[in-house]
Amino acid sequence: MNSFDHKVVEDFVRSMETAGVGAATQSNVFDKLASILLDAHHLGIFDENPLRGVKPPQYTPSRSVIPTANQLAAIRSGGDDSFELLVGLMSGCGLRNGEAAAANIRNIVADDVYRVTEQVNQTTKTYGPLKHRKPGEYRDVPLPLRIKDAIERYADKHGTTDGYLLRHPKDTTRPFQPYLLQNQWQRLKREQELSIPEGVVIYSLRHFFASNCLSHGIPITDVAEWMGHKSIDITFKIYRHLMPGTLGQAARVLDLGLAA
Repeated sequence: MNSFDHKVVEDFVRSMETAGVGAATQSNVFDKLASILLDAHHLGIFDENPLRGVKPPQYTPSRSVIPTANQLAAIRSGGDDSFELLVGLMSGCGLRNGEAAAANIRNIVADDVYRVTEQVNQTTKTYGPLKHRKPGEYRDVPLPLRIKDAIERYADKHGTTDGYLLRHPKDTTRPFQPYLLQNQWQRLKREQELSIPEGVVIYSLRHFFASNCLSHGIPITDVAEWMGHKSIDITFKIYRHLMPGTLGQAARVLDLGLAA
């Protein structure tokens, strides 16, 4: 650790640029390194902040393509029951696909609150802790009545296993795998049974959740927490354009003050 200073970090950033590492990966790697070095600095391992003066890699996500409410309704009803439930959980509660795959009826902790406790890990194929969380940690998200009803209908029709709603279609002893959602999405799109607008992907369902929140005045800090983002900076980079009225509203409020 004693070998680190701002020059070492700057050289590391340049080496990623030289190697042609993508901007998103550069940003993610730098964030992890910065977290480690700042913790070391706070613990007294470094007298000076080794990140002082270092310009982090710049990454601006491309603008998301978000389905309309009518398009979402068509998508939601285009597949089988598991597809409809997964689409609802992602677009209505902001769950990642792995989190939606681990949906459990016991996680309805109030009529309007769903507790996200785990996800299906796409590498291990088993249940595991949430992204950016330690085992046992969770986050609570709003549960719209439409999604609560969908969960209860699915449970009544298909039953549950230890509370889990979705299981592997070929082996009910195994968790439902996120790639099965991708497979059905691609098959329905290929067979033209599902009208998916150009640019809309599975992750667009999470974008719809964020858009729905922000367009109704819900603070971006709450949206960041509900979506499980590690930092509000990530939420702001991705969804800043969904708040076009903020500057105009501020200008009108400030104008009233100036006229007082």
